[in-house]
Amino acid sequence: MSNIPELTVSEIASALKRRVEEDFGHVRVRGEVSAPKYHSSGHLYLTLKDENACLAGVCWRGRVGRLSVRPEEGMEVVAEGRLTTYAMQSKYQIVIEQVRLAGVGAILKMLEDRKKKLAAEGLFDAARKRRLPFLPDVIGVVTSPTGAVIRDILHRIAERFPCRVLVWPVAVQGENAAAQVASAIAGFNARKPGGGAPRPDLLIVARGGGALEDLLPFSEEVVVRAAAASRIPLISAVGHETDTTLIDLAADLRAPTPTAAAEIAVPVRLDLLSTLQNKGQRLAAQLRHAIKAARLGLSAARLAHPRGLIETLSQRLDERGERLRLGLRAGVTQRARLLERAAAGLGVAALRQRLRHGADALTGLGERLSLSGRRVMARREEKLTGLSALLESLSYHGVLARGFALVRNGAGETVTRAAEIGSNEALALVFADGERRVKNEE
Repeated sequence: MSNIPELTVSEIASALKRRVEEDFGHVRVRGEVSAPKYHSSGHLYLTLKDENACLAGVCWRGRVGRLSVRPEEGMEVVAEGRLTTYAMQSKYQIVIEQVRLAGVGAILKMLEDRKKKLAAEGLFDAARKRRLPFLPDVIGVVTSPTGAVIRDILHRIAERFPCRVLVWPVAVQGENAAAQVASAIAGFNARKPGGGAPRPDLLIVARGGGALEDLLPFSEEVVVRAAAASRIPLISAVGHETDTTLIDLAADLRAPTPTAAAEIAVPVRLDLLSTLQNKGQRLAAQLRHAIKAARLGLSAARLAHPRGLIETLSQRLDERGERLRLGLRAGVTQRARLLERAAAGLGVAALRQRLRHGADALTGLGERLSLSGRRVMARREEKLTGLSALLESLSYHGVLARGFALVRNGAGETVTRAAEIGSNEALALVFADGERRVKNEE
């Protein structure tokens, strides 16, 4: 007899699970995403692979919504999390807590693929772009409440043409940034004109410069779709002039910087006053010139008495009215004659008889179709009842109800012979009213 202790499968699985989780409590794994599946439960299942191996991965529902990158097929990523085991399938897997793209090349490829997908849906079409209001009363700004960006925008608007500015504070980088920006755009759009909270006439989504990874929230699908769906004209001002994000393509106008967005949003008040003054002076000069020319024309013209003009027009109106009356009478007479001829050639009585015969034929055909349909439905119902009774008689549940039991091994497979049962093997006995676990003591 061997001195090695006997362990159950569950004991082995538990020991392996403890060992793996102790040694790999936190890991970062780089690989290519394969077969990502977003389950109806909200969990995400995927496989990370390279040229030599693959690793199963799972991200629980509570973490999926907070991932900074949504894993897609073929994407090169670095997944952070912990290793564990799944005893039911005798495999190890990574429980994912965060996902990041692996390098600039992977980020650019992901952005290009997403750009093509959204462009195919028409979200970047020029026909969707709206014209910006010339003088907005209220401007909504979606940005971080702290930092230089909001200060620059407020200062520039106050300097050019002061108006009311509403700031919707959001995170502009990190795992929650995309959801907050999209929610802010939708929130401004949800306000009703004339409501308690004013509805902006123009929106500015702004962020300062940063690394490519820092700007990724503004290329997320949820942000791009929110910008495209906005009924309020929207200016995108993310990063510096050389930075490009996908919200720039969906916005109605892209500004190279947040300060430039403020300059686009409102004109310079002093320039408007100067322009109005110049146009007013030109309009006054043109009016003076027109009045002077009109006076000269009136002096030179010999105007007829208004009564003579009215009498001439009245006589012309009487003549045309008489001609119209005679023309209508002749037209009605001619069309009456044509109608009488057409009625005589049609044979109205014969036509009515044919219509009655056609109606009787259609009624008989409808009754025959209805009777045939009821017969077919009755035969199919009788056949279905017979098949249902046959299926019930063949079900093994009826056998269990007569006092028999179904035997299954540890793998859930049905055992039909005693020779298939191993020594000390755990079994499941299935009765009509439930299941019991037993163990072969041989």
